[in-house]
Amino acid sequence: MRYQLAASLLEETFTHFRRCGAGVRECQALWVGPWAHPHLITEVVHPRHSASAAGFQLDDAWLSDFWTRLAKEEVGIRVQCHTHPGAAYHSAVDDAFPVITTPGFLSLVIPRFGLGPVGFERAFLAQIDEAGHWDEVAIAEFLEIV
Repeated sequence: MRYQLAASLLEETFTHFRRCGAGVRECQALWVGPWAHPHLITEVVHPRHSASAAGFQLDDAWLSDFWTRLAKEEVGIRVQCHTHPGAAYHSAVDDAFPVITTPGFLSLVIPRFGLGPVGFERAFLAQIDEAGHWDEVAIAEFLEIV
């Protein structure tokens, strides 16, 4: 499926990365959309988490509350996005601890703590397959800025 994302939501994502990560810590954002329109991303959610230059960890209580909110509002997480300090790639930790493990789920990694230009330049997109492995996929095939 190819998701549509407003340019303003991409900008908001980078704003979270830059404020939260401050150029020294990784940060995560979740792209959410309604189940009634599965191709749309309509919201950026900045989860409560702890972070360092080498990774981040979601707050368990926050995540539990967030699952409840998703169910009540009939929306779902479409893509998990996070930063890396240098080059973007899907690390072993990224592989092992996705927010969702459903085949087809996407994980977008933004390089340099999100301090570069807003967009997908040098970003890395991975998709989980039926066997639970992550494979690199072409960003343009799965994400469209509208």
